[in-house]
Amino acid sequence: MSERRDSSDDAPESLDALLDALSEAGDEDGEVALGDILQAVGGRSFTPVVLAVAVLLISPISGVPGVPTVAAAVLLVIAAQALARRDHLWFPGVLLRRKISHERYLNGIHWLRRPCGWVDRHSHPRLQALVRGPGGTVSWLCCGLIPVSWPVLELLPMFTSLGAVAIALIAFGLLAGDGLYAALGYSLTGAVVALVLWIA
Repeated sequence: MSERRDSSDDAPESLDALLDALSEAGDEDGEVALGDILQAVGGRSFTPVVLAVAVLLISPISGVPGVPTVAAAVLLVIAAQALARRDHLWFPGVLLRRKISHERYLNGIHWLRRPCGWVDRHSHPRLQALVRGPGGTVSWLCCGLIPVSWPVLELLPMFTSLGAVAIALIAFGLLAGDGLYAALGYSLTGAVVALVLWIA
C-alpha cells in the first residue's frame, strides 16, 4: 500500500479528530485490520499514522499478545521512510492484514477520549526548533528507535505503553508544532531507558 505524503487535506489535526477517524475503521461485526486504520486516518504526512499507532498502544490494546510486536514493525517502517524522505508511505501486505477484535479496538479508543481531549486543550505552537528542521529529524529517529525493544518486552505491557506515550508525545509535537510535547516525549524516553537498565 502507498500513500501520498502530502496529498490529503483531511488528515486529523488534533487527537480528538484522530480518535473520531479511528472509530470509523473496520467492520462493527468483525475485526479491524491495520489497512482499515490507515484508510480511516488518511494522511497528508506520515505523522498522523505514527500518532494513531502510538495512541492505540497507550490503551489496554497493548496487552493483546502480538500487538506490540506488530506496532513496533509498523513504526519502524514509517520512521525509516520518513527519514528517507519518501513521497509515499508503503507497508508490506503481511502488516496491512494484521487484525484485532473490533470491540476491543473501540474500547481502547473510548479509554483514550478524556486524556486526549486534555492534551488538545493544552497545546499550541511553541519551541518549534524541537520539531522542525534538524529537530524533526531527531524526532523521527526517536520514533524509530523507541519501539525496537518492544518485541523483547512484550510480556511487560507497562514498558510498551510507556514507550508508546513517548512516541505519541513526540508525534503530537510534530503534528501540532508544539515542541513542549516533544521535549516531554524525550524526557520520558530517557526515564524508561534508565528504568530498563536499572532492572536489567
